[in-house]
Amino acid sequence: MLNPYLFYNGNCEAAFKYYEKVLGGKIEFLLRADEGPADMKPQPGWEKKIMHARMSINGQTLMASDAPPGHFNKPQGFSVSLTIADLAEAEHKFKQLADGGAENMPFGKTFFSKGFGMCVDQFGTPWMVNCPLEGM
Repeated sequence: MLNPYLFYNGNCEAAFKYYEKVLGGKIEFLLRADEGPADMKPQPGWEKKIMHARMSINGQTLMASDAPPGHFNKPQGFSVSLTIADLAEAEHKFKQLADGGAENMPFGKTFFSKGFGMCVDQFGTPWMVNCPLEGM
């Protein structure tokens, strides 16, 4: 099993609630920093940040947490890839993910897909949304 694990800069819960709404996911587990082991006390102001979260999206698992203070790095060198068979649904989800973020490659037909686009969402996570051609 291979699952992406994303780190956020204090906005993991907001991101997961957004993905739950936009991608039809279901948050299965959300552990706040102040709910962890007694010997792992969070820094002041960080008590309600997310220590670990798990979401199911169409049978796939996405996990994440808020990076500890001072340890967040802007995501780079990867994208979360979302494959959707229905073109209208793929374009709609792409637009929702890009809303408040940035489109790196507008959603459109390519030589390998009915529709493909790349964006960074409002939380800083890079996404690729693909509606593959038949047989791809």
